[in-house]
Amino acid sequence: MTKKTAQHPTSSHLLCIQGGIVIDPGHVNGRADVLIQDGSIIEVGFPLTNPLCQDSSVTILEANGWIVAPGLVDLHCHLREPGFEYKETIATGAASAVAGGFTTICCMPNTQPVNDNAAITKFMLAKGQEAGKARVFPIGAITRKSEGEELADIGELVEAGCVAISDDGRPVMNSLVMRRALEYAKAFGIPVVDHCEDLHLTDGGCMNEGMVSTELGMPGIPDASEEVMVARNLALAALTGVHVHLAHLSTARSVELVRHAKGQGLPVSAEVCPHHFSITEEAVRCYNSNAKMNPPLRTDEDVQALKQGLVDGTIDVIATDHAPHALQEKQLEFDTAPFGIVGFETALPLTLRLVHEGVLSLEQAIDKLTRSPAQLFHLPVGSLQPGTHADIVVFDPNEEWVVDPTQFFSKSWNTPFGGWTVKGKVKMTLVEGKIVYDAR
Repeated sequence: MTKKTAQHPTSSHLLCIQGGIVIDPGHVNGRADVLIQDGSIIEVGFPLTNPLCQDSSVTILEANGWIVAPGLVDLHCHLREPGFEYKETIATGAASAVAGGFTTICCMPNTQPVNDNAAITKFMLAKGQEAGKARVFPIGAITRKSEGEELADIGELVEAGCVAISDDGRPVMNSLVMRRALEYAKAFGIPVVDHCEDLHLTDGGCMNEGMVSTELGMPGIPDASEEVMVARNLALAALTGVHVHLAHLSTARSVELVRHAKGQGLPVSAEVCPHHFSITEEAVRCYNSNAKMNPPLRTDEDVQALKQGLVDGTIDVIATDHAPHALQEKQLEFDTAPFGIVGFETALPLTLRLVHEGVLSLEQAIDKLTRSPAQLFHLPVGSLQPGTHADIVVFDPNEEWVVDPTQFFSKSWNTPFGGWTVKGKVKMTLVEGKIVYDAR
C-alpha cells in the first residue's frame, strides 16, 4: 500500500508568520510566531529561538492579531471532474477551497466515469497537482460504477492514492455487499464512508417529511430513511470491527444511535455539515431550491441535537459536502432541481457561529475542521507541529462580511446563505509555505 501523502510545490524561502494567535488543537493556544523553511514548519513559539529567525532573508507575514491555525481539512466534497466540468472542475474547486481556508479536500467518486479504478484516481491527483491550490485526496467507489452490486478493486484504488471508499450519493443498499466492503477495507486500513439513506423510504421525497412538507404539498423524506441505515451500518461495524464513517448526519435519532455505538466502543465516526446545524426546513418555505439538499434540512430539535453531538464528541468532524450545481439546474422547480449546495467558502464562518453562540470553544471548532478529520482518514496534515507541512490558514474571527455567491471562486453559486452577514474572514491560506490565497 502506498503512503498517503500528496506532492505539492514547496517554498524555497524562509517565512515567519508573526503577531498572530496560534491555535493548534492539542498543542498551542495563544500568542506565537510560526517559522517556516522549505515548506515545513520548524518552530512555533514566542519568542522564536531558532537562529534562522534572525536570517536577513526571512519574509515576514504579519498576522495582525488574527488566528493562525492548521489549514482546514474537508473529508467530504464533490469536485465534479471528470464528467461534470460545467458545474465545477478540480481547479475551480481547489481555488474555492483555499478561499475558504481549506488546504486539504477529499473528493467523492460520483463523477462520470465513476472513480472506481486507478486511472480515474490518478487523473484526479494529477489535476489537483496541476491546480497548485489545496491538496486533493480522492475517495474511491465501494462498488463498480457505484451501482451497489459488485465491489470495485479496493486494493487498486488504495494503491493509486484513495484514502477511503464510498458510493456517496448512492447508498450501498445491499448489506452483504457493504459487509464485504468493510472486510476488504480492513486489509488496507482505510475507512468506509456511507451516505445513510434507505432509498425505499425516501421514495421520491425532496425535503424533510413533516408539517412544512405537508403545508407545501411536497413529498417528504422521513427521518427514518437515514436512521435505519445508520443502525445497519453500526451493526456491520460491530460485526466486522472495521471503521465506518457516517456522512452528513441530520437527525436527532442518528446522533443518539452513534452516541450509543461509541459508548460500546464500536469503530465509528460521524460528520455534520454546517448547513445542517445552521438552518432548518423553514428555509424551504419559499420553494428555494438552494435550500434543497440530501439529507434534507430538518427541524430545530434536530439542529440542537447535532450541536450537542459536536459538544460531547459524538460527531467527530465538520465537513462541507460541497456540491456545486449550475444555475440553470437550480432554477428548475423545487421537486426536480438537484440536491446539494456549495460549502467551501461559507463553512468557516458558519462554524464560527457556534463559537459566537457559546456552543463550542474556538479550539474545539478548529479541531473539528483540522486535527480530527486528518486523524480519521490518516492524512499527514492538520497540525502546526515542527516538521509538518506548512499548511496554514490565517483568519479574523470577528470580521463581518456579507455572503455574495457571485464572488465565489467556485463555478457554482448554489447556496442558501447568500445575503447573510457572517463573522469570520479568511485572510491568507498557505500550502507548504506557499501563499495560495491572499485577502489581506
